[in-house]
Amino acid sequence: MTALAPTLTNRFIPNTAAWVRDLFLILTGSWLVAMFAQVGIPLQPVPITGQTFAVLLVGALLGSKRGAAAMIAYIAQGGLGLPFFAGGAAGIGILTGATAGYLLGFVGTAYAVGWLAERGLERSVRTSILPFLVGTVIIYVFGVAWLAILLGSLSKALQFGMLPFVMGDLIKLGAAALILPGAWKFVK
Repeated sequence: MTALAPTLTNRFIPNTAAWVRDLFLILTGSWLVAMFAQVGIPLQPVPITGQTFAVLLVGALLGSKRGAAAMIAYIAQGGLGLPFFAGGAAGIGILTGATAGYLLGFVGTAYAVGWLAERGLERSVRTSILPFLVGTVIIYVFGVAWLAILLGSLSKALQFGMLPFVMGDLIKLGAAALILPGAWKFVK
């Protein structure tokens, strides 16, 4: 088994009081996603927000386990009533509504992007597209699948839950693929 590459947060926050560091990073990651969820365009049934961009960054910055934990914390905080979801929405109803699949996909995305980042794939523009593309596909798979169940139609789910977002998500994916390698160059 090969040694894992450190993520950016491991570089800046050393292994002092690991549980305190991890809790701080997990909560900070969840709050970053909550902040980016407030930036967006309110479409129905699924709004365009900065959430997915933040999920990709959090996964790459925190790694697989802390990234996924940050998404679970984000979902839990929003589900418990904090105005963390798109447009300041909150509550358990969001966790069963049209965006529930996307929210669940955030956990898998953060884990997958983090796992690939732990292998150093987010360090160059040439390779950083892969983790962010994988993450974006995971979000779509979970989100569109859930929306298809709710709408009773895969074609409607694709029409309302994916097609309007592809161009914006490609831009977010590209931005993340430029930012992370740039951050690594800055750190070096």
